[in-house]
Amino acid sequence: MKTKADRDAIRSALHDGRIDVVATDHAPHTLKEKALPYAQCPSGGPLVQHALPAMLELARHGVLTVPHVVEKMCHAPARLFDLADRGYVREGWKADLVLIDLDAPWTVTREGVLSKCGWSPFEGERFHARVLRTWVNGRLCYAEGRVDTSMRGERLRFAR
Repeated sequence: MKTKADRDAIRSALHDGRIDVVATDHAPHTLKEKALPYAQCPSGGPLVQHALPAMLELARHGVLTVPHVVEKMCHAPARLFDLADRGYVREGWKADLVLIDLDAPWTVTREGVLSKCGWSPFEGERFHARVLRTWVNGRLCYAEGRVDTSMRGERLRFAR
């Protein structure tokens, strides 16, 4: 179970979202694995589902703007890794898109976690921005709380 110190650490890390790139490696370790002693505990956490709402919460509080969130989570990673056809909405590029309602408050619950590990360090947190739909390569893969498990991404190409 997460403590106030855990939540404060997460907020502090997200507050530092003004760095050049904001991304998550999505490390879906189980709570049993995360409870191991520090030297044996795997690093990272299951953050991919809640990273964007968390960043948009920072925008809501004036720490960042919505365009800065897009820059740090979409454009900057594409430039940093020199990804081909990704990171921007442009004709002929891969349509990796998210439809968001910026004013649809909700609270993270364990039951709503989509990751196979079944937990989130954000459990109990209230966000105001809700992801409504997600498209990968122009195909709808998430809508109304359901993931299309037949949808698969594709290997990234680097322009280098």
